Amino acid sequence: MIKILIVEDEKPAARRLERLLTEMNYPVFQKLHSVEEAVDWFQKNPQVDLIFLDIQLSDGLSFEIFEQVHIESDLIFTTAYDEYALKAFKLNSIDYLLKPIDKEELKSALKKFEKRKSSETIDAKLLKSLLLKSQTDETYKTRFSVKVGEKLKTYSADEIACFESSDKATSLVTYEGKHYVIDDSLNQLEPKLSPTDFFRINRSHIIHYRSIQDMLSYSSSRIKISLKGVDQPVIVSRERVKEFKTWIG
Repeated sequence: MIKILIVEDEKPAARRLERLLTEMNYPVFQKLHSVEEAVDWFQKNPQVDLIFLDIQLSDGLSFEIFEQVHIESDLIFTTAYDEYALKAFKLNSIDYLLKPIDKEELKSALKKFEKRKSSETIDAKLLKSLLLKSQTDETYKTRFSVKVGEKLKTYSADEIACFESSDKATSLVTYEGKHYVIDDSLNQLEPKLSPTDFFRINRSHIIHYRSIQDMLSYSSSRIKISLKGVDQPVIVSRERVKEFKTWIG
């Protein structure tokens, strides 16, 4: 069964969307109403198939959710304004629906979702995996410049223990434990890094495999990792453990 999630702060709008979806035989799995509630839910639950996401929530823009958690679900944005359309499509959304949501436009968006879903066959996933493995490291960013006072210093990818996000800032962390604030968020960095060398273990850390010193089983089937240059252990989130084990070999 397809799992659908609605993130909408206006409860009447959420109920109306749920009713429309139910009429079309798309039952709603869960409804959430704020950025904070959504982040907490995504941290504790596995990915759903499709998210209807209002852009302007009571405690901020829903784009902020993607800065804090890794989401792989298909997205359909809903909003009363069209000024965020470009940013929505940059997040690889299926569609962008203006409120009040038109039933025919909703049907069209769901058809796009079904078409994308049916094209994600096992063969397609295998092909994507093989293409990813065949790419050379030249495709990815191999050097990073950081600001040290008035000067710029360059680090190669192999000199980086991890990238971490804390207090709305992203830092490059070296094996010597030096931290340098950089401009890119983890979401922006992730596609630029070689998946052979780097892996995003949770919403706050992307680690280099050479930085791993020790791995231990942790509560809720998670994994605790000690990294070179990082004082405190980092935790592989529950939803990423299986993929992490495949990545680490």
